[in-house]
Amino acid sequence: MLDIDPDMVDVHRFRRLVANVATYGPADADRTALWREIMGMWRGEPLAALDGEWVDRTRDAWYGEYRDAVLGWAYAEIRAGDPTMAVGPLTDLVSRYPLVEALPAMLMRAHYAAGRRTDALDCYATARARLDEELAERPGAELQSVYQAILRREPDLPPPPGVLPAGAPVPAQLPADVRGFAGRRDHLTRLDAIAATVSGDAAEGGGPAAVVISAIAGTAGVGKTALAVHWAHRAARRFPDGQLYVNLRGFDPSGAVVDPADAVRGFLDALAVPPERIPADREAQAALYRTQLADKRMLVVLDNARDTAQVRPLLPGAPGCLVLVTSRDRLTSLVVTTGAHAIPLDLLTPDESRDVLTRRLGAHRITDEPEAADALAGLCARLPLALAIVAARAATNPQFSLSDLVAELTEAGTRLDVLADTDPATDIRAVFSWSYAALTPAAARLFRQLGLHPGADITAEAAASLAGLAPPLVPPLLAELTRASLIAEHVRGRYTLHDLLRAYAAELVQARDHPGRRHAALHRILDHYLHTAHTACRLLSPAREWVTPPPPRPGVTPEVLTDPGQAMAWLTTEHAVLLAAIRHAATNGFDAHIWQLAGALAIYLDRQGHWHDLAATQEAALAAAQRLADRPAQAQAHHFVGTAHQNLGHFGEADTQLRRSLHVREQLGDHAGQASTHIALGLMFAQQGQHRRALDHARQALDLYQAVGHRRGQANALNEVGWQHAQLGNHRQALRYCHQALALQQELGNRAGEAAAWDSIGYAHHHLGQHAQAITCYQHSLDLSRDVGARYSETEVLVHLGDTHLAAGDPEAARIVWQQALTILDDLQHPDAGEVHAKIEKLGRLHP
Repeated sequence: MLDIDPDMVDVHRFRRLVANVATYGPADADRTALWREIMGMWRGEPLAALDGEWVDRTRDAWYGEYRDAVLGWAYAEIRAGDPTMAVGPLTDLVSRYPLVEALPAMLMRAHYAAGRRTDALDCYATARARLDEELAERPGAELQSVYQAILRREPDLPPPPGVLPAGAPVPAQLPADVRGFAGRRDHLTRLDAIAATVSGDAAEGGGPAAVVISAIAGTAGVGKTALAVHWAHRAARRFPDGQLYVNLRGFDPSGAVVDPADAVRGFLDALAVPPERIPADREAQAALYRTQLADKRMLVVLDNARDTAQVRPLLPGAPGCLVLVTSRDRLTSLVVTTGAHAIPLDLLTPDESRDVLTRRLGAHRITDEPEAADALAGLCARLPLALAIVAARAATNPQFSLSDLVAELTEAGTRLDVLADTDPATDIRAVFSWSYAALTPAAARLFRQLGLHPGADITAEAAASLAGLAPPLVPPLLAELTRASLIAEHVRGRYTLHDLLRAYAAELVQARDHPGRRHAALHRILDHYLHTAHTACRLLSPAREWVTPPPPRPGVTPEVLTDPGQAMAWLTTEHAVLLAAIRHAATNGFDAHIWQLAGALAIYLDRQGHWHDLAATQEAALAAAQRLADRPAQAQAHHFVGTAHQNLGHFGEADTQLRRSLHVREQLGDHAGQASTHIALGLMFAQQGQHRRALDHARQALDLYQAVGHRRGQANALNEVGWQHAQLGNHRQALRYCHQALALQQELGNRAGEAAAWDSIGYAHHHLGQHAQAITCYQHSLDLSRDVGARYSETEVLVHLGDTHLAAGDPEAARIVWQQALTILDDLQHPDAGEVHAKIEKLGRLHP
């Protein structure tokens, strides 16, 4: 047996360097230099002087590793501006592996980057012919996407799978690193070793065959999150595709455990997946999440998990990622079924505890009173959270000796119930009480009231309404609470409490505040979210008739939103808090707030595709409206529940709910409401291809709107009637209705509605063979759509316009407008882009 340094063996050195490439970002100059060093190692035929079955098998395997390395090196050279370097080696490999599609795709990138577009297209044609001849298959997604981009003369071609395009956001969701982190050296070393297996540093054959999972388990306050976040920041460079983070709130005292499906949706948003590409079905969303992570090297931190069942749906499906889970649960099932690395986290050692105090208080205070420092660590049970609070008290009260703090902690005699099963010396409530007792009365009152807040975090504006204070008075109080380590500004402008502190605050407010005061504070915070949400949704949909909520209670200061962009940003940021507010309102008997807040959120949840949330909030609204015997509110909730189920494809339930809404509105004599529900029923039937039934409901909506003189409703219904006639082939009738809609929309000044009417009219003229008139109508619609910024509507009109140009015998004009539509759809990352691609490709074959 020979015992030598692995770097003395070229194949081991080759593999190590390839693995190290992953630690550099895609634009890192050192990455290109390392690839060049790797390529310089490959000289001639491997094992050239040997033969035999083992030699042949080993040689083929090494050639496979070389092929993969060439692909990485070639892309680095292309990005570095030297694509001609890659052409020769790629050409040789295409000849050796004619059916490996990644090779011609990379060769096309190199030719195109070198200015040889014709060579790139010829390369595609050759690859396509070879695939058809050998496998009777068409080119795969990568080849197709590169080819289409070259056809469009795009300056940047799609990157290889697993590589983010230039300028794409890389998720970086980790919370801020922990200030003054100390200890846990063994745990950090072990995590480093586990991470090495992801990049292949510790494995002779490369990376692992499965996702690598590390499960950090331990009691509350033991520092699981601190360790995970601190190590994640240290290791972030190993994961160039980014870091995802979610607090699963598995042991939140409010019971608001994060649904894994909600976490998946949040990750899809972080990965910049457009809402229109996200399927309604939650299992399909989870599958899309796994697809997004395939071939990527990402770090996924799942913090504060309740159990394995909550974690399992969030695990990637392919190797390359590392998942770091923290939980109070030992997650034994996860360890058994997935091979997760269990990392139990115990209390700090005495030395580590002293290290924590030293880093936070300075060495002089610890060396001046070493015995008192050790006593403090013992009284804190060497629990990192308790040590941090003690250190904050000592730092903000330098006049107190450490011995004074020891005496104070020893005298405190109460115990937080959450830790009742731990060491008797772990008096965490007493530790919390020190910080609380040192607060000013106003800050103490705010801290208690935070125990009433429904969400995981809160802004200064919302805290002002919760406390009933003028907004300028609140930031100093939040700063005081932050200095006392009672809250943390985990994201700029957003404050949160640790689970134990939240429980402590809730306990204090129940014990010390009069029930009337608690009720008033809850009322104020619910008013805050209701009125701000109402403002946001009016900005998003100003034409809609909104139910105006009653005036807010004194002391409530809703947030100021002035444009649709601010409105959407606020709703997106507060999404989880608003859902929690509805649940909190249900728990505490604020039924009017439930249905009003759910109604205000409906337009946002519908537009963003959060249909499960829409259904859940509207079902809560329906129950509240029934308790209140509020028939109009019941009708609204039935309507929105039906809309949610329609979008989820649950047409039976959608039909039931919409008809209940219609029945209530008929009993109430609400003609405009009935008309709105008929429009929704028509859309539901049209979605199922039942255009005659859709037309019937559109007609009923029109009659009802006309009966009450609802002119905007009439205009929309007229166009809907006309559009359904067009779908049924009744194009002259379609023109009659759509022209009426157009005139009314123009009179009302509704430019978006006018654009829709022009599009419908153009569609009818096209199918009547009146191509010149259709083109004129589409141009009007196109101008209006662009004026109002309706980009997706613009693409629909462009596609219709291209159809008419082609029918009129002008394929080049059709190609131009379809290409314009495709550019927008690609920018929106909309799935309709595939259909437009197909149109352009077919046109190219018929009219080269």
